[in-house]
Order: sequence, then structure tokens, then C-alpha cells
Amino acid sequence: MTEPLVTRMRDFGTTIFAEMSALAVQTGSINLGQGFPDTDGPAAMLDRAVQAIAAGANQYPPGPGVLELRQAVSEHRQAHYGLTYDPAGEILVTVGATEAIAASVLALCEPGDEVIAFEPYYDSYAASIALAQARLVAVTMRPVEGRFTFDPDELRAAVTPRTRAILVNSPHNPTGTVFTRDELTAIAELCQEHDLIALTDEVYEHLTFDGVEHIPLATLPGMRERTVMISSAGKTFSVTGWKTGWVCAPPALVTAVQTVKQFLTFTASAPWQVAVAYGLRQELEWVSALRSGLQDKRDRLMEGLAAAGFEVLRPSGTYFVQTDIRPLGFTDGLELTRRLPELAGVVAIPTQVFYDHPERGRHFVRFAFCKKDEVIDEAVTRLKHLSA
Repeated sequence: MTEPLVTRMRDFGTTIFAEMSALAVQTGSINLGQGFPDTDGPAAMLDRAVQAIAAGANQYPPGPGVLELRQAVSEHRQAHYGLTYDPAGEILVTVGATEAIAASVLALCEPGDEVIAFEPYYDSYAASIALAQARLVAVTMRPVEGRFTFDPDELRAAVTPRTRAILVNSPHNPTGTVFTRDELTAIAELCQEHDLIALTDEVYEHLTFDGVEHIPLATLPGMRERTVMISSAGKTFSVTGWKTGWVCAPPALVTAVQTVKQFLTFTASAPWQVAVAYGLRQELEWVSALRSGLQDKRDRLMEGLAAAGFEVLRPSGTYFVQTDIRPLGFTDGLELTRRLPELAGVVAIPTQVFYDHPERGRHFVRFAFCKKDEVIDEAVTRLKHLSA
């Protein structure tokens, strides 16, 4: 038999997350690789899901999503960002942000179109763009004064007549950067100058630290009408397994995305949608406490990694700390992370797998701090053996 997998997907095998999580299980290592918390979300919100199941919310919800959730998302966008979205035609519930991104790219990009993304980028971006038979054009983020950022001139040079969209992830996974207003303005100006669509992945919107503000690109002048704003409940409420996300955009863009989405999953997660609506309305104080706790965990892990000999970059958001491994005498993050269970009993993620130009990220390794304090402390104790 010839190779059964279509050509455009042959570069995509098992994800690095699956590989490293399996390695953690096989070796009994502490998993600071995949970004999922080891504690649950607000108890009252979890109870709402149970109540919804008991009340019979177990069949197909409406295609656009449960109205209660669409209304709650609309209220949230207005209250937090001053953005008005009509629940009846400008909000679409999806199976997590991953489906929202895939459906958006498939709906809005023709074969041969180009989509700009900032590398290192979350791995589903490249796969979604490949599925659409479009082309990813990577603009590299590099550390400048302790944070990853991009060169506006490099971004401008990446735009061609084939460019259809810019995919913007802020707060940014895997670097922890939260784009500044100046950085977002540079993106917005290009979108308007070249009539580009902005796809914004904002799943970590509430998880920023040190008083750093998350600014949605859609709030900038001229951007609401050309932005597909994507977020989800998973990171905000520590329920990553619920896979409940949403798209906010003008009617024509939402209609396009829903046209594709209905043939991917049709609809899903009725009880979770009811519970998330409750969470958006009633549990944002819990989210504030989560953010404060995560900042403490970030500092705890950063201090430990620095003591273990890593060069540590300070993230302003997300679940992740980036480290430079060269002070420890290592130069290849993929090689190190595959050996790390043996060397230290810890699993991490090599950042180079998120690059089109892997050599630019070969010396970075990502650690997740969305774990219990005792887990972080034990991981740090083990990692100190690297410099012993």
C-alpha cells in the first residue's frame, strides 16, 4: 500500500506533548511539559455541569452554541474590553480554541494563501494551515531585554500579495509574552494597509502577571471588523478537558467559520456550555485568585530554575517559563528533554519544535508552572542535579 496519509500532513506526526507526556508516564517523571493544571476549577461551576447533566442537557445544543453561553460571552467582552458582540450572530461556540482556529483557517484561506504567525508558535497553527493547503509564514520572536518580541520591519517584510491573515497569540504560548499596545498597533496597521484578517488566540487572556494588561487586537481602531477573536474556558477556569471555546467576530466572518465548523464537530458539550456561562458571570473572582496564585508559582519555578543553572526569561502571562540551557553546557533542547527523565526525573518541552527555523530556538526549553507547589519544589530539587 502507498503511504495513506495525505502529503500535506506527512510532516505532522505524534505531537511533542503526547510524546513527552507518555515519557513522563513511562519513567515516573514529574511532568512540567504539557500545559494542564493539576487542580480543578471553581467547585460551583463544576456543580453546574453536574446539574445540567441531571436536568437533561445531554443532546445536541444549538449549532451556534447554547444561547446562555453566547450571552455570557457577549457580556464578558463588553464588561472587560468595551467590545459589543451580538449573541445572535457574532458569537460561535466551538470545541475549544483549537477547533476555532482550525475552522477559521479552513473557512477563510484558499489554497496558496499565506498566513503569518509568530514563531515559536503553538503547534496546531501549522497543522491547521496545512489542512487548508495554505502556507505558514513565520516571523521570529527573539529575546530583547528579557522578553520575546518581534521586529516590526521583519513583520512588514513578511507580507506579500498572497498574505490572507495574521495569526496573533497574546498572551503568547510558548514564550509568555503579552504583546504591548505598540506591538499590536504595528500589526493593526499592516492588517488595514493590506486588507488582512486577524485571527487572535487569546486563551490566556486572564492569566497575566505583574499588572501587565492584556489588550485584545479587536479593541484597536479599525480592527473589530477584521478580527476573529478566539478564546476558551479551559485556561481561564482550569478545565482544559471541557474543550469549550468561542469565536467573536462580525456576522460575515462568524458565518464563514460556522459553515466549516458544522462539518467538523457540528456541535458539542451542552452541559459544559451551561456551566461555563455560569463561570463567566459568577466566578471571575476565582479567576483573579488563580492569576495571583499562578504568579507565585511562576516566581517559585523561576527561582528554582535559576538556582539549577538555567538562564530564565520572565513571562508576563500563560503557564510557561522559557529557559536557555546553554549555561548548563547543553545546546540542543530536543536532545536534552528526551534525556531529562533519565538525568533528573523531569519532563519539559523543547521549544525548537515550535519553529519553522528550529535552529533559532534550539537552546530554549519550556517548563510549565501550573502545578501544585510541592510538585514544582520536587521538580526543582531534581533539576539541581544537572549542575551538580
